[in-house]
Amino acid sequence: MQLAATTWIMSHDTQNTIGSSVSVEGIGVHSGEPAVLTFRPAEPDPGVCLRRVDLAGAPEIPADLAHVAATDLGTSLCEGDVRVLTVEHVLAALAAHRVNNVILELSGPEPPIQDGSFTAYFEAIEEAGLVDQGVPAKMLEVIEPLELRLDSGASYVAVPNPGLRISATIDFDHPAIGRQFGTFDITRRSFESELAAARTFGFKEDEEALHQRGLALGASLENTVVLDERGVLNDELHFPDEFLRHKVGDIVGDLALLGVQIKGHIVADRPSHEGNVALARALAGQYRRKRGEAVVDIQRIMKCLPHRYPMLLVDKIIEFEPEKRIVGVKNVTINEPFFQGHFPDHPVMPGVLLVEAMAQVGGLLLMESEEHPEDRVMYFMSMDRVKWRKPVVPGDQVIFELELLQRRGHVFRIGGVGKVDGNVVVEGELTATIMDK
Repeated sequence: MQLAATTWIMSHDTQNTIGSSVSVEGIGVHSGEPAVLTFRPAEPDPGVCLRRVDLAGAPEIPADLAHVAATDLGTSLCEGDVRVLTVEHVLAALAAHRVNNVILELSGPEPPIQDGSFTAYFEAIEEAGLVDQGVPAKMLEVIEPLELRLDSGASYVAVPNPGLRISATIDFDHPAIGRQFGTFDITRRSFESELAAARTFGFKEDEEALHQRGLALGASLENTVVLDERGVLNDELHFPDEFLRHKVGDIVGDLALLGVQIKGHIVADRPSHEGNVALARALAGQYRRKRGEAVVDIQRIMKCLPHRYPMLLVDKIIEFEPEKRIVGVKNVTINEPFFQGHFPDHPVMPGVLLVEAMAQVGGLLLMESEEHPEDRVMYFMSMDRVKWRKPVVPGDQVIFELELLQRRGHVFRIGGVGKVDGNVVVEGELTATIMDK
């Protein structure tokens, strides 16, 4: 995976909300449960927020990357035990209208699928109208090429462009789809005419397996383009390349989790919800790294970790998703005390200290969620698959990226890598437990 730079700027555009409340109702495509989705105006700055009004206390879930719970056949969000399935169609319609702030009240686990396209949501927002809130909107502008490749075979490239343009290629081994390619400039009106009517699709042969997994329980010919081995079972397609256009609409919706407008040309090969979200995270992560912004500062780090100089090896945390993933920074300087005795004529950071720094970042992933971290301590139990790839020398900045792999009671397994200038210098898996001091 190769990443390059992006920047986040205040645009000349201003934030918008909707002018009045409006509702859409139906059943969820995966849950099969009925629900009413009501769009309500919101104040400036909070962004898009989902509110489960069918649950006690009407719990809320911000529609952002930190709350992504799953990307299997749709993008789902969660906050604790509260979940909302398949949000991408609604978010795409909001992004097309450039609605920055809105409350989405939902009386079920999933927005109604309607006919499987983006149209019902787009038209509902059109009916509600827009209100200029007079507050500058944030915009993410791609200023250098960015490349992302996934193990699934999907790949993405982002390059500079005056507005949001999406070029996508899909390739399915099916006579009705095959290989399709298209480029779309994403504006309010182009979305309406070129993408909004494109419906979600699925394969008849997958129906039983999906039902066993609790998916596609509400899918039918009324809300999904269904294909068997011969072709399309529905009466007709809305576009000859409807499959491609729906995938492009999904990209718009998933990138909306960034909560900003995007200037850039996205080139996607075999896009998926998993890949779209990974791209959004890459864009956000590169912005934070370029600006060096901390989401967990050194004071909080020292509250969560018992280490102090010279053994505190984490300077700041720049990305953090509770109990999911974390990205930390260690700036290596010639003043590090270990350089006095470790190859002083050719200073190289000791490999064991690279692992220790990685462990401290991983420890923050676990300890940050503790209610009273100062009363708890983390002990590492094992290291596996540890490899050192390149030496780390004074002047390097090591970026540690770790994720929670497994949790069993009070025992945690985390894994990740340390990188310098995008190149892996250390990697491994660590097992730890948290105990009272």
